[in-house]
Amino acid sequence: MRHRRPWTKRRFKQALEGYLFISPWLIGFVLFTAGPVLTSLVLSFFRWSLIRPPHLIWFDNYVTMASKDPLFWQALRVTLTYVAAAIPLQMTLALLLAILLNQKVRLIPLFRTMFYLPSQVSAVAISVIFLWIFHPELGLINDFLRRIGIEGPAWLISVKWALPALIGTSLWSVGGAMIILLAGLQGIPQHLYEAAALDGAGELAKFRHVTLPMLSPVIFFNLILGIIAGFQYFTQAYVMTRGGPLNATLFYALYLYLNAFNFLKMGYASALAWILFLIIIAVTIWQLNLARLWVYYEFEEAQGE
Repeated sequence: MRHRRPWTKRRFKQALEGYLFISPWLIGFVLFTAGPVLTSLVLSFFRWSLIRPPHLIWFDNYVTMASKDPLFWQALRVTLTYVAAAIPLQMTLALLLAILLNQKVRLIPLFRTMFYLPSQVSAVAISVIFLWIFHPELGLINDFLRRIGIEGPAWLISVKWALPALIGTSLWSVGGAMIILLAGLQGIPQHLYEAAALDGAGELAKFRHVTLPMLSPVIFFNLILGIIAGFQYFTQAYVMTRGGPLNATLFYALYLYLNAFNFLKMGYASALAWILFLIIIAVTIWQLNLARLWVYYEFEEAQGE
């Protein structure tokens, strides 16, 4: 049984010095993270318009959300559709780019930089660029389609095409996931490929039986981050469509923002925020459970032996 060391004057001094060193972070965490989070939980049980005193209504905000607010379900549906469509596309494109940029060719550092830089551009700047690209009359996409005899859709002002346009826009910023996957690819031991080649495996077999299993923890990491970011998708929708047309791009985070700062329903917005938090937690736990079926950890296999 492990015994705890007694508190001596020197040990107390060391602990105090440690807490003093991390106190700026602790103060910032309490003031700007933990404090607002707990405050939002309390506010979710109130009706508060910012200009009037809060009024306690207990669970009415949650009841309204579930049974009396069709826009809540519309925002949830739009967000789930985006996550289900955009995340697999982003993951696939990031993996393909990582494999291409893992080749030993001339100027490969330049190509890696070129494909990574777009992910560092401000989301607002990207949104402004794609507003022009998707413009029905002056946009690059419809101009190209006209040249080949196709009349392009109205994109961002079309109920049918607005959400697919935003999904396409999200592919612009896969550079971050690509770099992480590239690092994972470079960490795969070469002797595994050599052993597979000796067994007669072709390139597809190597990819399926060596690359994907060894890369699965990195793919899983990017998947979790992508899903969390997808549920919080806001900036591009706010800049490019403001939730329109006809709420076709009313994302959950955008609807939360509109309730808080446009409709001044701060209590209702806090309730929306906590429902979003619970959804993200639930989906993350679900993914962690599913990970046991497809994520391969080499060190666990080594311990099992």
